[in-house]
This record gives sequence, C-alpha cells and structure tokens, in this order.
Amino acid sequence: MFSLNKGNLTEQSINCADPKDFRKVYDATMQLLFKISYKVVDDEEAAEDLVHDSYIKANEKKMVFPSMDDAKFWLIRVVKNASLNYAKRKTREAKAYHKALYEGRQQMDSGEVDLLKKEAQNIALSALKKLPDNLREVLVLREYGEMNYKDIGKQLGISEGNVKVRVFRAREQLTKLIGEEDVYLP
Repeated sequence: MFSLNKGNLTEQSINCADPKDFRKVYDATMQLLFKISYKVVDDEEAAEDLVHDSYIKANEKKMVFPSMDDAKFWLIRVVKNASLNYAKRKTREAKAYHKALYEGRQQMDSGEVDLLKKEAQNIALSALKKLPDNLREVLVLREYGEMNYKDIGKQLGISEGNVKVRVFRAREQLTKLIGEEDVYLP
C-alpha cells in the first residue's frame, strides 16, 4: 500500500489530499480513466460518475503515491473494478426485470382463464364420451396414455396402420362434435 505518512514524501510523490497534486492527477488521467470505464459500462454518464468516485476515494483516503505512474495505475485498477461491478449489477437488474415482467406474466392465470380451461375440459370430455368405443380407446391411449402407435396396436391386437386410421377418425369426429365454438385449449 502507498504511504499516508507525510514524513515519507519526496518531491516527486503525489499527495491526492493536496489540491495542486490532485489537479495534476486529474488532468493526467481523466481521459484515460473515462475511456476505460466507458468501454466496460457503455454509458457516458455512468462512466463519468465511476471515474469521479475513484478520484473522491483517492482524495478522502489522502492517498500518497511515489510517482504519477503509481497514481495512474492505482486509479485504473479502482475504475476498472468499479466499472466491472457496475456492469454486472446492471446485467443482474436487467435479468431480474425481464423475469419479473415477462416470465411472471406468462404463468399468471386469471379466474377467467381458469373458467375457460374448465369449460374446455368439460366440452372435450363430453365429446370424447360420445365417440364409439373403438375410436375413444385408441385416442385415450394415444393422447392421455402417451403411447406410440406401435404399442397401442400391440395392446389392442390390431395393426399399427389401423391404429393411425382410428386416431385420425377419432380426432375428426371430435372436431365435428365440439363444433366451431371458441374452445380454449391451453
């Protein structure tokens, strides 16, 4: 760490608590520090604030550096770290905002949506009960049992092609039974 003791100062040392030295450091480093910060945060106002915060830190801590280069390197490190932290925080905030705004909305169901879902289920079940047994059976195994055509055929003792035909006919009849009504199917 750099010395804070004035007894160790040489004529070349830089004391950030001294207004003249502080001005020298500011003039020598401001543009460089701003460029570094801006490259990281991509926001002029934020970059300027982060650079000024680093100068305030050096001044408040009454930092004393052996040379101008030491002051510059210390400030670069402080600005770089502050800028990286700022960028990470902004990324986390953006993700949290996106999650709260969009993901939360997609999963929110209103009472109206719940009612529509229940009505659709009732309509579909009612129509399913009206199908002939051979068509209802294959459709239930396919849609609710999540079985493939081959397994349904083995289960019922019919060919895979016959299963496909029955599923097609069952869906076609369901469409006729349900009609052209607006049915909410999630």
